[in-house]
Order: sequence, then C-alpha cells, then structure tokens
Amino acid sequence: MKPTLETLIARAETLLARLETVLPRPPASTDWQASIAFRYRKRGHSGAIEPVRHVATIRLSDLKEVEPQKERLVRNTRQFVAGRAANNVLLTGARGTGKSSLIKACLNEFSPQGLRLIEVDKTELVDLPDIVDRVAERPERFIVYCDDLSFDEGEPGYKAMKSMLDGSVSQTSDNVLIYATSNRRHLLPEYMRENLSYTHTEDGEVHPGEVVEEKISLSERFGLWVSFYPFTQTEYLAIVAQWLRHFGIADAARIEAARPEALIWALERGSRSGRVAYQFARDFSGHEDA
Repeated sequence: MKPTLETLIARAETLLARLETVLPRPPASTDWQASIAFRYRKRGHSGAIEPVRHVATIRLSDLKEVEPQKERLVRNTRQFVAGRAANNVLLTGARGTGKSSLIKACLNEFSPQGLRLIEVDKTELVDLPDIVDRVAERPERFIVYCDDLSFDEGEPGYKAMKSMLDGSVSQTSDNVLIYATSNRRHLLPEYMRENLSYTHTEDGEVHPGEVVEEKISLSERFGLWVSFYPFTQTEYLAIVAQWLRHFGIADAARIEAARPEALIWALERGSRSGRVAYQFARDFSGHEDA
C-alpha cells in the first residue's frame, strides 16, 4: 500500500524529533544582569554560562596574613578593570591559605566597576575558546576562574589552556583574564624518572629535558605567579581572631580565651591553614551563641 501524505509527514516529524536529541543545540542565552559570578556547565553537546545565585560575600578585609599576595592580585585586577595591561594569574601553594578566597574577594571589590567571574571546571577547559568568544563583545571585564587546577598527562584541557594563554593563532579578548589556583606550581605530576632527562654541560650547568620543559611551559604562560605558604602559629592565631570578630565575637578576653581551643583544633586537623581557622571560628561562635 502506498503511504499517504499524512503518513510521510508523521515519519518526517518522528525523524526530526530523534535528530534534535543528537544534534548540538545553540548555546542558551545568559542573563548577565542576574549575578556578578557565573558557571560554565555542559548540557549534552552544548554548554551554558549560568548565573550563580548566591555569591560568596568574602571581602578583602577578611583575609589576614596574606598582605603581599593580596597587594599583587589587587593591583593586577585593578589594572584589568581600568582597561590597562594586566596578566593572567596562577596562585599556587599550601592548601587552605586563601588562594580561592582572594579571587572571590577581588570579585566583590571590583564588581561595581564591571568585573565579572566565570568559573570553569578543568574538564570543560576544551570549550575555553568558545567561552571567550561569547563574552568578547560584552562591556564587562571577565575573569575565567579555574579552581584547584592540575592535569594528568594527556588530558585535553591542558592543550586548550596552553593555547589560550599564549600560543593560539587567535588572541584572547582584551576583556578576559584567566585566574587559576593550584597546589602544584607546574600543574602536571612530576616523576623521579624525569630527572634522568636532565643534561649537564662541562662547566656544570643543568638543563631540563624535553619532558620537564613541557611540564614547566604551561605555568610559564601565566604572566603573574602568586605563591602562598603555610602559616606559623602566630599567623594562624591572628587569622582565628579575625574570623571570630567576623562572626560577632568582639571581646578581646573571649578571643584570647579561644586561643588554646584553636590550637587544639589545628592539631587535630594537622594543619594551621586559613581554612582551618575559619572552620574553628564558625564552630566556636556557634556554640558561644547557644
């Protein structure tokens, strides 16, 4: 029996419906007025830049014992927001020392001047060129933020980041900088066997081999390195005092009385980081109110 026109139309509609589930969809539009911070998220074959509804409220004044690092990042961000030359930034060092918090505080400081932040997971870095293209014509200034960045060998995001920083035939838009945090300065795992690739000259100079050079090359493409170091006991207690005041404990005697508990808290955690100080202050202020 010869199919009717209605049957052919129904089959075509069914086929189109199946194709729509496979074909990439056009990127969803972003409500740039909804927030000062955004996340890039993959939905099937396409990605969307989505607003963050509850942005961390941390301020620069909340961060203590990182004054040199704060000064360098604030200066670079101020230059960027003002439309002057500025560098991509790699913040490296000990965990919990304020790397991510400092970026968030800079966002809150400069958002009234048009600074915006887009958080991108390292698994989505292959889409970095597309993200930059989407914001290239926007009037705002954008920080593409990659937290806890590190790569295993062969990950596709590594080459995308490397090309975007310096090396691609297309130049990154003037209204975009990349700020990344990492516990590794060279962002890739390093192995003892790689030491064998070093060469030595007759006068004693040491030259890294190709494998080591490749691992160093990504970090070197960040124009500004900001290093963080473990806190001393005195610095840790100063940070504890700052966070206790932040949570409403202003009495100097109460802050002094909290010191022994803060030290025990750090000993149990095996760390005197700023994160540990913040967690202690939340706990202490919470049971003080009870």
